Amino acid sequence: MDWPTIEPIITVRLLLEPLSVGHAASMIEVLAEPSLYEYTGGEIPSLKLLEKRFAAQAVGHSVDGSQWWLNWVVIEQDIGGPVGYVQATVEDDGSRLVADIAWVASPNWQGRGIASEAAQAMVAWLRSHGVRRLTAHIHPDYQASMKVAQNQALHATSSKKDGETRWESQRP
Repeated sequence: MDWPTIEPIITVRLLLEPLSVGHAASMIEVLAEPSLYEYTGGEIPSLKLLEKRFAAQAVGHSVDGSQWWLNWVVIEQDIGGPVGYVQATVEDDGSRLVADIAWVASPNWQGRGIASEAAQAMVAWLRSHGVRRLTAHIHPDYQASMKVAQNQALHATSSKKDGETRWESQRP
């Protein structure tokens, strides 16, 4: 499938910049807080690991072209530096485009609506490019992430995957 090219997105406070390998060094500090991994698992990445991960993600699609990979670094405009990221994996389920979305905000910036603002901007962009359904997977104890999901009009389902609850949009 021919997927559209990812673009920068600007909100009142944020710039969502398409991910590149060049973001790895500035994202080290954002991803260095151990509390980020309490609910999501994983561990603090090294610069080399981030460069490798970002190189793969920045391609923008799976090898077979069936998935569209969208990753943005969230930059707080007043400080001019990264404070998190948002991402979406988009697939065609045969009748519509579906995006599995995720968001991360540095603990230093949590509680300020950054993740919700960034996710809302990403969702609007996805909708403008034909995405009709959204999903997210959230640890059942991660209240802050649940609030971000609710702010995107997602609701919890009874479906679980790797211990996380599947959230989805009502929109057909």
